[in-house]
Amino acid sequence: MIRPSTGWASINLAELWEYRELLYFLIWRDIKVRYKQTAIGAAWAIIQPFFTMVVFSIFFGRLAKIPSDGLPYPIFAYCALLPWQLFSQALTQSGNSLVANERLITKVYFPRLVIPLSAVLAGLVDFGIAFVILLAMMAYYGITPTAAVFTLPFFLLLALGTALGVGLWLSALNVRYRDVRYTVPFLTQFWLFATPIVYPSSLIPESWRAVLGLNPMAGVVEGCRWALLGTAHPPGLIVAVSVAAVLALLVGGLYYFRRMEKTFADVV
Repeated sequence: MIRPSTGWASINLAELWEYRELLYFLIWRDIKVRYKQTAIGAAWAIIQPFFTMVVFSIFFGRLAKIPSDGLPYPIFAYCALLPWQLFSQALTQSGNSLVANERLITKVYFPRLVIPLSAVLAGLVDFGIAFVILLAMMAYYGITPTAAVFTLPFFLLLALGTALGVGLWLSALNVRYRDVRYTVPFLTQFWLFATPIVYPSSLIPESWRAVLGLNPMAGVVEGCRWALLGTAHPPGLIVAVSVAAVLALLVGGLYYFRRMEKTFADVV
C-alpha cells in the first residue's frame, strides 16, 4: 500500500533511480513535442542564440564598445549565450512542468521529481546542436581550446543544477499559485543582465567578485569562457561561491519539493 509521507520527507533518490525508465521516456517526449509540427525543427536551437549574439555584437560590442577580454565580441557573447540558453529554457520548462503534466500526476503514482528533472535534461539536445556552431566559430577565429576544456561538463552540470534548484521551487509554488508562471519571464530577463554575458566579470571590482558569484550563472558563464576560449585567469573565487549557492538552492529545492509533493495531485 502506498502511504503519504508525513513531515519533511526525505529526498529518497533511490526511488528516483527505480523510475529511471520513466525519466528517459519523459525526456524523449519533451524533445519530440518541442519540435513537433515546426517548420524548421531543431534549427531553432541555433537561431535563438545566434541572432541574439548578432544583436549583442552590434549594440554592446560595436556601438557601446564593451570590452571582451581581448576576444572577438561575437564569440565572446555566443560562448556565454549557450549555457545561458540551456539554463533559461530548463528553468522555464521545469517551472511549469507540474501544471503541464496535470493529467499524469492525478492518475498514477511515481516520484514527482521525475517531471521537472526530465524538463531540465531535455535541454541538453538543444545545447549540443548549438555547440556545433560555437566550434565552427572557434575554428574561424583560430581559437584552440586548452586542456581546461575537460572542465566544461562540470560547468554544464552547474548550469543544470541551478535550473533544477530554482525550477523545483517554482514548479512546487506554481501548483498552488498559478501566477508564479508569469514571474518566470521577468526573472530570467533580470537574471540575464545580472550575469556577465554582454560584459566580462573583469569589469566588476575585485572586492565584489564574491558577491557576483552568488549568481550561479556568473560562475557558469565565466567558467565556460575559460574552458573553451582560454581566458587569462580561471574564475576560481566566482566559481567557488557559485557552487555553494547552487548546492544551497538544490538542497533547499529538493526538500521543499518533497515536502509539497503529497499535495500535488489534490491541488493541481
